[in-house]
Amino acid sequence: MDLSGRIESAISRAIAEGQAGAAPPKLASALDYALSPGGARIRPRICLSVALACGDGQPELADAAAVAIELIHSASLVHDDMPCFDNADLRRGKPALHKAYGEPLALLTGDSLIVAGFEVLARAAHHDPQRAIELIRILGVRTGMPYGICAGQGWESEDKIDLSAYHRAKTGALFIAATSMGAVAAGQEAGPWEELGDRIGEAFQVADDLKDALLDEAEMGKPAGQDAANSRPSAVAELGVAGAVQRFKDILSGAIASIPSCPGEAQLAQMVRVMSERLIPEPARQAAE
Repeated sequence: MDLSGRIESAISRAIAEGQAGAAPPKLASALDYALSPGGARIRPRICLSVALACGDGQPELADAAAVAIELIHSASLVHDDMPCFDNADLRRGKPALHKAYGEPLALLTGDSLIVAGFEVLARAAHHDPQRAIELIRILGVRTGMPYGICAGQGWESEDKIDLSAYHRAKTGALFIAATSMGAVAAGQEAGPWEELGDRIGEAFQVADDLKDALLDEAEMGKPAGQDAANSRPSAVAELGVAGAVQRFKDILSGAIASIPSCPGEAQLAQMVRVMSERLIPEPARQAAE
């Protein structure tokens, strides 16, 4: 199945709905700028892959869940890049939204994307109201406090950082949302799927630390060397490049082992393996050999 086409079609519908009616033209344009062209769409891809592995009995709900997660993720990027946080000039190889549209519209775009994420789920609720309520609950938990991306950003303002809680909230939260929401959309319980999302999020964080340390701005499409510049916790700083790569491999093995029994278990395991291994930058592979 062409997941990319399914994801982009669902996101395009969400953008069109967000720009409908008498929407302020500049804000509507900024919304499109924040979402397209997108990145790898890793989180919605994971969400739909889990739903498919579990039977995908309610594809409309699964699509809504995948879109909602991507909308929240995009909102977090818009807000993270603003001067009050990372003050980044680039995102995905083009000017950060606050550079292209100004800070007021960047703030409003991020806020609009968050609201749209929950609206997308509410709009699909008629397909299965009980599942939709659970999807909204999960997205709320993984967006806000104390376990969501807002908490993750909040840890950066603390004098003493709980590193595990920081990484689990800032990076892991939406991966946990992706696996658990994919399962719920397909009629499964969320709990057994949380470990998979947690481990994928941890692997993603290690890969991101390696990219930040080893790639340049042109290769990343965003500022590089930010962990060292901002004295942030990093797997590379703690373990070195080779140690970080080994840590990544250990996490990936644990992630695959944690996949609950389901009809598409083997295919899902292969997807997680291939997707995760692509995250490691080539200089890291060479350094670990």
